[in-house]
Amino acid sequence: MSFSDIASLLDQQRIELPSWAFANSGTRFKVFAQAGVPRDAYEKVADAAEVHRVTGIAPTVALHIPWDTVDSYSDLRRFARECGVGLGTINSNTFQDSDYMLGSLAHRDERVRRKAIDHHLACIGIMGETGSRDLKIWLADGTNYPGQDDLRGRQDRLADSLAEIYGHLAANQRMVLEYKLFEPSFYHTDVPDWGTAYAQVAALGPKAVVCLDTGHHAIGTNIEFIVMQLLRLGKLGAFDFNSRFYADDDLMVGAADPFQLFRILVEVVRGGAFGAGSETTFMLDQCHNIEAKIPAQIRSVLNVQEMTAKALLLDRTALEAAQGAGDVLGANAVFMNAFYTDVRAPLADWREERGLPRDPMRAFAESGYADKIVAERVGGVQAGWDA
Repeated sequence: MSFSDIASLLDQQRIELPSWAFANSGTRFKVFAQAGVPRDAYEKVADAAEVHRVTGIAPTVALHIPWDTVDSYSDLRRFARECGVGLGTINSNTFQDSDYMLGSLAHRDERVRRKAIDHHLACIGIMGETGSRDLKIWLADGTNYPGQDDLRGRQDRLADSLAEIYGHLAANQRMVLEYKLFEPSFYHTDVPDWGTAYAQVAALGPKAVVCLDTGHHAIGTNIEFIVMQLLRLGKLGAFDFNSRFYADDDLMVGAADPFQLFRILVEVVRGGAFGAGSETTFMLDQCHNIEAKIPAQIRSVLNVQEMTAKALLLDRTALEAAQGAGDVLGANAVFMNAFYTDVRAPLADWREERGLPRDPMRAFAESGYADKIVAERVGGVQAGWDA
C-alpha cells in the first residue's frame, strides 16, 4: 500500500482542540504565565483557529464551563464561525468549588449533589446555544483514606445523579463519562477505570458513552486493548490525546511514546472509529506549561496525523495472512514496517495539494500572529486554572 492509497482518507481526519490548552497552566506548585495568553473564550477560539488554519484538520474547539463562560454563547458560536472553526464538546467542572471537597455527583450531602447536577443541566443548556453534541463529565470524586466514606453508597449516588442529567439530554446530545485512575483522590476514585465508566453508562442508555484519556491509566496499561474493547462494545465516545512518562503528565501527544500512539491508532482504524462516519470524538487534552501554546497544539495535531497515516498504511492483508499462518515474526514485521515508514514528506505534499502550508510550524512562526497577540493582549486577566 502506498501513500496515494490513503491520501483521500486523511481528508476525513478531525481533531478537536481544548480551549484551556491556550491558557496559563503549570504544576501543583506554580502556574506559569506567558505573554499573549488569551483573556477570554473569544481569544482562545481565535488562537485555536490559527492551529486549524495551518493544519486543516482541527475545525472545532471544546469549551470548559465555567472557565469559558460568556454573556452569549450564540455570539461566541458566531465568532467561531467567522474564524473558520466551530464549537465542540462542552466540559463540566465540579472540581474547583469548595463545596466539592468531598465529592460532587457522589457526595453524601443532597445539597451538594443538587448543585453539581444543576451545573450539568446548565451545561446542557449551553450546548443548545453552541450546537454541541457532547457533554463531557470528568469527576474528581473519591476518597483519600480507608473508611472515609461508603464505596458502594457513592456508586449508587453517582448512578442516580448521572441518570437525572442523562434524562435532560436532547435527542441529538450525548453524555461522555471520563475515567481516571487516581488524582486528586488517592485511596479510591469513583470512576477509576474503563470498566466502571462502562458499567455506569451502559445502565443509562445509548446516549451515554465513555471517554478514554491517554494519561489516565496505570503505567504499563495496554491502552490499545481498551480502545478495541470499547469500540467493540460501541461505547468509545471520545478519546483525549496527550502523553505521559509517569502519571497524568498531560504532555504533548506522542512525546513520550510515539509507538504507543501508533498502536492506539491502529486499533482506532481497525475498529471503524476513523473517518467521516465515526461516532468517536478525538481531542487533544494537554497543558503546555513551559512550551509556547499555539505551536505546541500545532505540533500535537501533526503528531497524531503522522501516526494516523502510518496506521492507515498498515498492510492488513499481509498482516492477516501472517496471523492466520501463525507466523509470529512475520506478523510483527508487517506491523513494524508500517510504524517505521517515514510519512513526513508525503504529508507535506498532501498539505500543499490542499492549499495548506507544507510546514505548518514554520508557517505559523512566520505569520506574525504570535507577536501580534503579545502586543494586543495587554491588560486584563489572563485565562488559566483559576480564571
